[in-house]
Amino acid sequence: MRIALDAHGGDDAPNSVLAGLKLAAEKWPDISFTLIGTDDSLLKGNDLPNIQFHQVSEIILPEDEPVRSVRKKRDSSMVVGCQMVRSGEADAFISAGNTGALMASGLFYTGRMKGVDRPALSPVFPTLQNKGILVLDVGANPEAKASHLHQYALLGSVYTKYVLGIENPKVGLLNIGAENGKGTTLTKEAFDLLQRDSRFQFVGNVEAREVLYRPCDVLVCDGFSGNILLKSTEGVAKALFDRLKDVFTKNIFTKLAAGVLLPHLKTLKSEMDYKEHGGAPLLGLAGVIIKAHGSSDATAIFHAIRQARLFAGDNVIKQMEEHLHPTEGKAE
Repeated sequence: MRIALDAHGGDDAPNSVLAGLKLAAEKWPDISFTLIGTDDSLLKGNDLPNIQFHQVSEIILPEDEPVRSVRKKRDSSMVVGCQMVRSGEADAFISAGNTGALMASGLFYTGRMKGVDRPALSPVFPTLQNKGILVLDVGANPEAKASHLHQYALLGSVYTKYVLGIENPKVGLLNIGAENGKGTTLTKEAFDLLQRDSRFQFVGNVEAREVLYRPCDVLVCDGFSGNILLKSTEGVAKALFDRLKDVFTKNIFTKLAAGVLLPHLKTLKSEMDYKEHGGAPLLGLAGVIIKAHGSSDATAIFHAIRQARLFAGDNVIKQMEEHLHPTEGKAE
């Protein structure tokens, strides 16, 4: 297996990328890794034989306009990584860089899976059940159609089964109420499509307040709603832990209480930490492209690589295509 990584994506790149890459290269010596970047001295002193360097001349920056930068910077680490997946030089590509540019690169240079109109950005969302929930889409396609959400359900159920190891995953639809008939025209039309499809187990509408209790394994929504859900929950979690820190350092009594509760608080924080779940696959592309979190550290990069390994190794793309087109290639 061959996995390529963008050396320049992320807030702490290339340090976090290098550190996570080395952890993975030691863990899986049978995988061939390619680090794509502008400076070959990044691997100076590297003694791991399964890491090589591919030099490029350009970098897509966080502030770059996605489509324009992808078209102009064709020798950038992000574009070259997606081209490597398309050509077969790499089985997967990981970047923590500009999300819009990665999606554009994937569309232009890796291509869409047959039958998919709009690929989805699909992170595993931490929950209180010590298991994540796959949410798609969280920003790649803000103005979705009901047919797109239907495709997300198909893609997400296959990914959850083969990568996350959940047999017969439950699919829910993000909505403002649990009752049938709730929501906008989009969610009502999507509900009807999801309810009629026997290729996955649809459990109905899911309210945002229920998400952390994991009412389903796959949650589908338009990218606008999904992005608000993701960032709102991240913000609440950060604010809560910041407030707890203030409370537990207020005086000697609260510090003593903190000492007793610290192991449990660390466990809770770990369970709610995105780093443990890797990155967000761009489901619907014709190759394995993983978007790592912009603030990824070495642990997050390592888990993004673990995720790419499972995604590419189990040939999940083929399973998705067969799920989307179950009658193609079969004798009548």
